[in-house]
Amino acid sequence: MLLWVAVSVVALGFLVALEIASRHYGLPGPITNQAQEVIFAPKSGPLLYASMALMMVVLTWRERFVAAGVAIGIDIVFALVRWIVDAEMMFGNGALWVIIGCGVIALTRRTGQDRVLLLKGVGLGLLLVAGRKTGDAWLLITSKTRPTVLDQYVATADHALGNPSWVVGRLVEATGPVGSHLLDWVYIQLAVAAVVVALYQLRNVAAERRFPGHHLVRTFLVIGLLGPAIYMIFPVVGPVFTYGTGAFGTGGAHWAVADLWPDIAPPIGSPQAMTYDEITPRNCMPSLHTAWATTIFIHSRKAPRALRFAGTFWLLATLGATLGFGYHYGADLIAGVVFALTIEAGLRAHDRGWDRSGIRFVAYGTVVFAALLVSYRYLPTQMADYPWAFGPLLVLAMASVIQGYIRTTRQWDPETAPALKAEPQPEPV
Repeated sequence: MLLWVAVSVVALGFLVALEIASRHYGLPGPITNQAQEVIFAPKSGPLLYASMALMMVVLTWRERFVAAGVAIGIDIVFALVRWIVDAEMMFGNGALWVIIGCGVIALTRRTGQDRVLLLKGVGLGLLLVAGRKTGDAWLLITSKTRPTVLDQYVATADHALGNPSWVVGRLVEATGPVGSHLLDWVYIQLAVAAVVVALYQLRNVAAERRFPGHHLVRTFLVIGLLGPAIYMIFPVVGPVFTYGTGAFGTGGAHWAVADLWPDIAPPIGSPQAMTYDEITPRNCMPSLHTAWATTIFIHSRKAPRALRFAGTFWLLATLGATLGFGYHYGADLIAGVVFALTIEAGLRAHDRGWDRSGIRFVAYGTVVFAALLVSYRYLPTQMADYPWAFGPLLVLAMASVIQGYIRTTRQWDPETAPALKAEPQPEPV
């Protein structure tokens, strides 16, 4: 319980700090944005209902039906009022009201272990919502505090991988609107996919009256918390961002290097840091969508076949979207995979108690991740000049982390540990 209190205090302090920073730049912060969604149209209705679904893992089936009915009823009322006054239409307020209402019920009507369990469920739901809002605030801060970006370095290093963003970008264009809309939907609804896998992992919480030691939501949130710190260290906007803005997109106007994506790969030259606008987020290195999709894939491996298939599909489709829409370079994806596996292993090692194998792997993953960033920054020209050497090295570095993660975690899983050999028993005389 003390750990949950400490986490809540730290999270609240972090939200307050982001609120102050956002207001410094003249925009509302995560607390204000979330408070507005109690009444005004939410930014993402599916995310709010996914958050409510996470909260409901602590409820009985009867309570779940009641909560879902109340949320839908409230949303119907909001929809009617918005239709009458011709306001922006979006659902999700009802889900947020139910989450808040369950928090009030926990504090006023529950006691003992029941109160603690319900508060944990409410906190889990609100953490997912707050994670989205803090991410938006972080993106604002990166655009305001990092006037220069390192895209030319990453684009040059990407020659070692064959410029995958340009290649996949042309493939996605060839699929027409059907392929683009499918990948866009997968990319946007990544958090909802994570909730589906998490719900399977947390399906027994109400019956067992406790949460498992480790589950997908923990990794998802930690990746979202630590990732923006790398954005600040290694600011990159990507080949193309929303509406074509980016280092190599048409919407970048005079900020862009040139209008090259996806038809013409950037030439190999002497990369340098370049000034960019104060609007486009520096959210490219590493690719957090790749990191999140990797964790969804990992946590779906022990689920039923349908979820395993969905986890595989979401990973492949997310990789296709991040490259095919020009949001990321190939180098970002490699860094994202290493980043995700290192964090996942660290959380699992913390949950089971740090041992030599856990410490060794987390240290190795951290070193590989740092080496990737250093090589992108200080060896991009050499990487582009010798792709036959550096391309395989980058892939092998990622593969070594994947193989190390598999080997390490197999030692931790009881079902994969070698069975103890039975000692021979003396035969009866």
